[in-house]
Amino acid sequence: MLRAENLACTRGGCTILSDIDFTLEAGEVVAVLGNNGAGKSTLLATLTGELRPGAGQVWLGNHTLSSWADDQRARHLAVLPQQSTLAFPFVAEEVVAMGRLPHDTGWQRDHEIIDEAMQAADISHLRGRNYLTLSGGERQRVHLARVLAQVWQQPGACLLLDEPTASLDLAHQQVTLGQARDFAAAGGSVLVILHDLNLAARYADRILMLHRGQMAALGKPWDVLQAKQIADIFGVQVHVERHPQQDCPLIII
Repeated sequence: MLRAENLACTRGGCTILSDIDFTLEAGEVVAVLGNNGAGKSTLLATLTGELRPGAGQVWLGNHTLSSWADDQRARHLAVLPQQSTLAFPFVAEEVVAMGRLPHDTGWQRDHEIIDEAMQAADISHLRGRNYLTLSGGERQRVHLARVLAQVWQQPGACLLLDEPTASLDLAHQQVTLGQARDFAAAGGSVLVILHDLNLAARYADRILMLHRGQMAALGKPWDVLQAKQIADIFGVQVHVERHPQQDCPLIII
């Protein structure tokens, strides 16, 4: 469980977001939407402790985020940023293994988890490949496996994903968000920043819409993804219909 309590998010002394108040519950996927500059990445940085809140508190479980020791927090909270920089020629398996550094579960169990996380991210065939030779999408999937390995089967853990599908093909967008759903189904919680409204509609239990530094809406996809609200926030006229195969909204531009 991750909770933002009356949170103000700041950068460079400027308040980007204010009055942010919501709880990310175990077992759910929450998608964060908003136009460019809405503060989505700033919110994520504040929820992870990278940025100190200007006001309010972030809670991880029953304790404030700041009260957790670094290694303990890393065992319960994993973050996939928009871009991950790695300049050394590690093979993909070694990059994924970095996710196990906060743990002391032993080599054999770590190896099992690394293998399972690589299968989940569909990168087992990249195991021995030099990370620096991989495509952008392949690198993103390696880092997805790394953060999955970090919190694999960790009760009550949280997974925060910042635009994880941006560099992926259609099939691997489904793989990535499917893993987010599986992680939540196993008792974890997932917050994912997305730009694609239809992906959010299909995979999220709830949607948090940010606009002009405020929470514009928070609720189930059918409640949030309404044509008028989308037009007000994104400035685009859309039609919202029922998806022919999924019980979720389908946004047609």
